[in-house]
Amino acid sequence: MSGVGTLNEKSLHAQLKDWYAQPGDRFEVPLDGYVIDMVRGDQLIEIQTRNFSAMKVKLDRLTRDHQVTVVYPIAVTKWLNKLTDPPTNRRRSPKRGHIFDIFGEVVYLPHLIDRPNLCIEVVLIEEQEDRVFDAKRERRRRRGWVTQERHLLEVQETQRFSSAADYLRLLPDMPAEFTTAMISDLGSVSRRSAQQAAYCLRKMGVIAMTGKDGNSVVYRVAE
Repeated sequence: MSGVGTLNEKSLHAQLKDWYAQPGDRFEVPLDGYVIDMVRGDQLIEIQTRNFSAMKVKLDRLTRDHQVTVVYPIAVTKWLNKLTDPPTNRRRSPKRGHIFDIFGEVVYLPHLIDRPNLCIEVVLIEEQEDRVFDAKRERRRRRGWVTQERHLLEVQETQRFSSAADYLRLLPDMPAEFTTAMISDLGSVSRRSAQQAAYCLRKMGVIAMTGKDGNSVVYRVAE
């Protein structure tokens, strides 16, 4: 069986599952060769706290015969807590998540988005990230501090995406023809996020390429 399982379950995963749970839900249910986090009637609910690339095959298989909701958290506020002796004060991370970050995950499975059995629910949260020091990684990124656990502090908002049109609504007000640079500027998101959004929306068939402006691809909303 392929699944997280409660023995290897991380804090954030368990806390989100508790937050979503309703009376009558079943947990860790074996189905079609996988272990499903939650089953609510005919609906399968999967809590995914990491990237979607590992879910492509699983979602392709499950959404053929079942209604599946994938719950994905984005930390709009994050606290960094270094586990030291003596303890040190935690600090707020300068990085803030954005609803647009969902495109960085959907980029792995845009071909599945319009399946009527698939819904993705984004949970905007405040979280705490506990870090421990690993001397073997001292010369790498973060100078040896690695993530040990993530904890849910607060759920601020949820947004459901059931079709390609729902993702299209994340675009800011755009002119008739636009580039990823315009998406980045008008949406106040990184250029990389804008490029991922354009790729996903084009694969979904809701925007189309019309030509180029210098080195930039020009898009329009598809009819």
